[in-house]
Amino acid sequence: MTLDADRLAERRRLKRRLSLWRIGTILAIVALIVVLASREGGILSYLGAQQQVARVDISGLITDDRDRRKLLTDLENADQVRGVILFINSPGGTTSGAEALYLAVRKLAQKKPVAAVFGTIATSAAYLTGIAADHIVARGNSITGSVGVILQVAEVSELLNKIGVKIDEIRSGPLKAVPSPFTPTDPAGRALAEEMVNESRDWFVGLVTERRPAVTSVLDQVKTGRIYTGRQALQVGLVDSIGDEDTAREWMEKRGVPKTLGVVDWKPQDSSSFSFIRGMSEGAFAAFGGLAEQFHRFVIEGITRVNDLDGLLSLWHPENNK
Repeated sequence: MTLDADRLAERRRLKRRLSLWRIGTILAIVALIVVLASREGGILSYLGAQQQVARVDISGLITDDRDRRKLLTDLENADQVRGVILFINSPGGTTSGAEALYLAVRKLAQKKPVAAVFGTIATSAAYLTGIAADHIVARGNSITGSVGVILQVAEVSELLNKIGVKIDEIRSGPLKAVPSPFTPTDPAGRALAEEMVNESRDWFVGLVTERRPAVTSVLDQVKTGRIYTGRQALQVGLVDSIGDEDTAREWMEKRGVPKTLGVVDWKPQDSSSFSFIRGMSEGAFAAFGGLAEQFHRFVIEGITRVNDLDGLLSLWHPENNK
């Protein structure tokens, strides 16, 4: 009797474990379906090949993002996408990142109407992204402009002297690793840095005059790197109209994109080593919320966040524009 009872208890335990595995598998499949349905216009969009206008969000610091560039290429080749809205809300970012994004948007605009809609802020590298579109819409109180480049280096030699730290450097040439945070910048190093900044500024300004010919009459003002409200930007030719996404849709309609088409958010696929974990986390958040949201926000985002930002920047710094 005791043996039979033990077998029965063991069988029940196995059934419970099997049930838990089945439930876990079902939840994982549901989470994966949610992720697939929310990525790049949604899997349902592909199955139905529905005609649509794609919306791409460009926010935060702009860097050379290969996933975003792939997304723009996918949009270029997606037959169901008739036009693209770039919603831009960013203070800028790296100059090379903006260059890569600009070229990708221009390539896309050769095939489909692309309109940029500015949010609260679209300055520096973000404005450079905007001029790659064929039409720019800004809010009256959007902050934009800040055409130019900045190179910043924290010089900490005096601090190191106070705490008794000495940096001994052996360089292969006098301009190697200049400017350096460990030594004051000498005239030759400063001249080199200014040469690089001015060359990149001229490149930036050249693109602005090419894409926004109306700016030529106020080019000396724009080259100072000043910022503008949306209304001021309209007056000097930095943007085309004041409004919102509906304003952009009206422009698209004149170019053969019906205003009756739905707008679908397209998001980049994450090709990083954490992409699968991130995707499952996003799916769990969308499906179940609560603890899944906290896990995604504090664990996954913490792992995958990029903290380093180096090189030539096209970034609006409010403290430098008072």
